[in-house]
Amino acid sequence: MRNEESNIDGVIPDLVSQSQLAQCEVLVLNDHSTDDTAAKLSHYSVRTLDGKDLPSGWLGKNFACHQLSEVATTEFLVFIDADVRLTHTAVSSAIAEMTRLKWDFASPYPKQRAKSVLEILIQPLLQWSWFATVPLRIAEKFRIPSMAVANGQFLIIRKSAYSAIGGHETIKSDVIDDIAIARELIHAGFRGGVMDGSKIANCRMYENGRDLIEGYRKSLWRAFGSPIGSLVAIFILSSAALAPWWFALHGSMLGWIGALSGVFSRFIVALKTRSRWESALLHPISILLLIVLILWSWIGRARGTLTWRDRTIE
Repeated sequence: MRNEESNIDGVIPDLVSQSQLAQCEVLVLNDHSTDDTAAKLSHYSVRTLDGKDLPSGWLGKNFACHQLSEVATTEFLVFIDADVRLTHTAVSSAIAEMTRLKWDFASPYPKQRAKSVLEILIQPLLQWSWFATVPLRIAEKFRIPSMAVANGQFLIIRKSAYSAIGGHETIKSDVIDDIAIARELIHAGFRGGVMDGSKIANCRMYENGRDLIEGYRKSLWRAFGSPIGSLVAIFILSSAALAPWWFALHGSMLGWIGALSGVFSRFIVALKTRSRWESALLHPISILLLIVLILWSWIGRARGTLTWRDRTIE
């Protein structure tokens, strides 16, 4: 936790009340917080670690996870972001499903809560993107690292698998740490993937539009691998989500079919993941805003002005 005083009374009670687990320990890392995080944590019976100074070459969250993993003694490592809220059986049910599938890691994707206009426009794209573009079962069966999908908000890894790949130290500078570590696990021969966690977990990533913009700006430059990859992604997004509306509004029946297909796919995913279904009606606006954020992220990368939690991203 780094300046997470507003989330402590939400996430900590959820963690300490987890049930149907043979063994469970809750570890919290206070990463040099300057607010009342430490004082609030002292009211709970959890083991709190004081974060070490950030070494050169590490990103803050990756180093925090690394420090926690060095202390943890359980068979499964369950990484939870401070803004995630869990049902009482969230961890046990996710691990039970992992065991049934014979997986070494799992990413139960939380329901994404959205309240502000920008959240409603952007947040539902998270789950829609992997539902619509990644053949998940094929990626899992054939263990294709490039198709790995994960969400660090709620990520479970067998400690033996985590240690085998070198843990977060292997991806210490990767801004998209969740997908990076999933790729490392798959590349090493371990099995796992994403699962729908909308019934057991929910998350509101950003409290306002400014934080949302800065949050996506810090990482979107990395999402598609390179500037060329980003341009390809922008072309595909424009062709699939924006061009059909242009043709539709100019009288093309095929344009209307394409445009409404995009809206329909968003609607289906919203129902599946229990997210804001009305955001489907704003699909072309959402895609246009996403494209702007991708470009804005690369501008920040080129200028060296990307930051997160008051730390520069190199």
